[in-house]
Amino acid sequence: MNHKEYIYLTPMPVRIWHWLNALGIVTLCITGLQIRFPEYVNIFGTYKSAITLHNTAGIVVSISYGLWLFYYMFVAGTLAKLYVPNLEDLKSGIFRQAFFYFFNYFLGRPNPHHSTPDNKFNPMQKAAYLMIMLVLLPLVILSGIVLMNVSPLRELILIVGGIKILVSAHFLIACCFFAFLFVHIYLATLGHSPFAHFKPMWDGWEEVEDHH
Repeated sequence: MNHKEYIYLTPMPVRIWHWLNALGIVTLCITGLQIRFPEYVNIFGTYKSAITLHNTAGIVVSISYGLWLFYYMFVAGTLAKLYVPNLEDLKSGIFRQAFFYFFNYFLGRPNPHHSTPDNKFNPMQKAAYLMIMLVLLPLVILSGIVLMNVSPLRELILIVGGIKILVSAHFLIACCFFAFLFVHIYLATLGHSPFAHFKPMWDGWEEVEDHH
C-alpha cells in the first residue's frame, strides 16, 4: 500500500491573493486588447465600458499587490528568502533547473528542486517572479495610475517622454504579463502529475514527489 506524504505549502492568504490577482491580470489583458485594438476586439461592448472595467481591474490588482507585498515583508517576513535567487541559484541552480525543464523532464527524471514552505520556488521561478513581482508589476501599476490621471500628472508625463512613450511602455509591459500567463500555466503542469502543482493553490497541500 502506497503512503502519500503531503506538505502544507501555500497558506490561505496567499491562495486568495493568487486567484484574485489572476482574475485581475486576465481581465486587464482582455480589456487592454480591446482598448488597444478596438477595431478588431469588441468583447465588452463599448470602448468606454472596456476602459471602465480595465481601470477597475487595475485598482483591484494594485490593492492586491500592496497586500501581497505587506504580507511577505511584514507578516511572513520571507520576501527576500523566497523571491531573491541566492549565489548558488545564480551559479548553477538556474541552469540545472532549465536543463530539467527542457530535457530531463521528458526522460522521466526527477525535479532537482524539492519544494518546502521555506523554499517553495526553484531558481528559475525565483528569477522570473523577482522580475515579474518586483520590477514589471510595480512599473505597470505606476504607469497605469499615471494614465488614469493624465491632467494632474501632465508634468510627470512630459518628463518621461510624453503620453505616447508612456502608453507604449505600459502596453509592452502588459504584453510581458500576457506571455507569462501561458508560460506559467505550462510550467505548472510539469510536476510528477499534470495537476500536482495546481492542487496547493486550491487547498494549500502538495503531495511530496517520490524520487525512488
